[in-house]
Amino acid sequence: MRIVIGSDHAGFRLKEALKECLPALGHEAVDFGCADETSVDYPDIARPLAEAVASGEHDLGVLICSNGVGMSIAANKVPGVRAALCHDTFAARRSREHTNANVLCLGAWCLGTGTAQDVLEAFLSGQFQGGRHVRRIEKIQALEERREPVS
Repeated sequence: MRIVIGSDHAGFRLKEALKECLPALGHEAVDFGCADETSVDYPDIARPLAEAVASGEHDLGVLICSNGVGMSIAANKVPGVRAALCHDTFAARRSREHTNANVLCLGAWCLGTGTAQDVLEAFLSGQFQGGRHVRRIEKIQALEERREPVS
């Protein structure tokens, strides 16, 4: 899969570490910035990455800031993106299985590199289960489109 990864300055070091492990997991890593630890605004990274995932240009995305909250809020403003803030493997795998999350958000100040790698691997290995979850995803899409959901 083509995985886009991006961070703000607080997540830069973790982004670099995770970017290095993606090829070993069999994925192509595409870096959306930032380039170093110079202060940047996380929406400036989250928006283009989220748009690249929503358009289908890339398969999945990973966004990292200090606690993951800012990136997840920004990414979730892009229609078609289901960004999940996960700090453990259960949440990461479940976010793919039940909500078909397509962007993983991480907090660099919340996780060590080893745990973050485990969370990333769990996210990438999760598969959407469909079934009853499809109806729920359709209701999320209705929210994005500001229309009434189909029952």
